[in-house]
Amino acid sequence: MTFSFTEGHSDPTVQPVPASVVQQVDAADTTLSNPRRAVISIGANLGNRLETLQGAVDALEDTPGVRIKAVSPVYETEPWGVEPGSQPSYFNAVVVLKTTLPPSSLLERAHAVEEAFHRVREERWGARTIDVDIVAYADVVSDDPVLTLPHPRAHERAFVLAPWHDVEPEAQLPGHGPVAALLDDITRDGVAPRKDLELRLPE
Repeated sequence: MTFSFTEGHSDPTVQPVPASVVQQVDAADTTLSNPRRAVISIGANLGNRLETLQGAVDALEDTPGVRIKAVSPVYETEPWGVEPGSQPSYFNAVVVLKTTLPPSSLLERAHAVEEAFHRVREERWGARTIDVDIVAYADVVSDDPVLTLPHPRAHERAFVLAPWHDVEPEAQLPGHGPVAALLDDITRDGVAPRKDLELRLPE
């Protein structure tokens, strides 16, 4: 399963990328106005869930000032906060990225991605075609009601912590501590890895 950038196809006619080119690409991350690391959770329980999640990943990568660094495995999750069986299950994943956008602009982009996939906000905990949440932005801790950082419920949600831990085992949730320790303190009931499914990193 792909957790970070793939090495490419195994076609023997394809030459490896020169180290100098790789260095130039990597350097771009540090020359664009002090990029910050951000973690985004994506989930869907209506329509073609995997296709929608992949579309969200691609849309985020297409955002100026955003470069996706890793995409987690897919998890299937029972809906949160509703009666069992009242909604389809979710597919969830986590995206780790670097961005030159401030948190407010990244939030605007997250909402734009939701709108592109016809997210409807009619009821709390309602079924949705896509949910795009900023889990963490650098080490920022803020109680701004428009965008609370880190996400106020991330520390208690296995469907966020488990996929994040898969791609960043040493990750820290600002204000709460190591993701691994947080994950040990909560139940994973209803949150199962789907090893048969995979999201692709944008090429």
